[in-house]
Amino acid sequence: MTRLQTAFDAIDKANAADPTLTDGQPEALLYGLRMTSEQAALYPDASEPLQIACRGQHVERWKLPRKDFPMDRPGYLAWRTEQGRRHAARIAGIMREAGYADEDLAHAEKMLTKQGIKRDGDVQALEDVACFTFIRWYLGPFAEGRDAEELSRIVEKTARKMSDTARARALVEFAIPEPFAAAFRA
Repeated sequence: MTRLQTAFDAIDKANAADPTLTDGQPEALLYGLRMTSEQAALYPDASEPLQIACRGQHVERWKLPRKDFPMDRPGYLAWRTEQGRRHAARIAGIMREAGYADEDLAHAEKMLTKQGIKRDGDVQALEDVACFTFIRWYLGPFAEGRDAEELSRIVEKTARKMSDTARARALVEFAIPEPFAAAFRA
């Protein structure tokens, strides 16, 4: 077994413990598999640290519930920051056990804590993969019950996080309707 497969197996085993089920599968496990699928389509030549960061972006996410933080914007941002820190530390441990070098661990940690978004190609690639995963699998259910203005803000924020190349591809791949498509052309 390769060290990449060893890392994937460890991430999948950790995420299989998620008590929240979607389509009969633990949600974190399903999310990791979806991230890997999007990464393979968007960045087929991705480095192993990027592949691992994609698979493990939400590793054991359920262990730090959103409700444990204030339900306002600062609380949300604090929760996301702490999740990134926890995910990075957990993935670094998994990578170490699989035999990866310290520089690979540091690179994965940088990606998972979003250090260098829009400046570092792999950090941006992880964000592109996360945005494609969100659009393909989660935007529809997320949009239910939201008014058009709120949904428009969410779509605009998602598009801003993406690279120019990913935004252009999203327009084609998802056939994004107007007025939402304007955010992807900006």
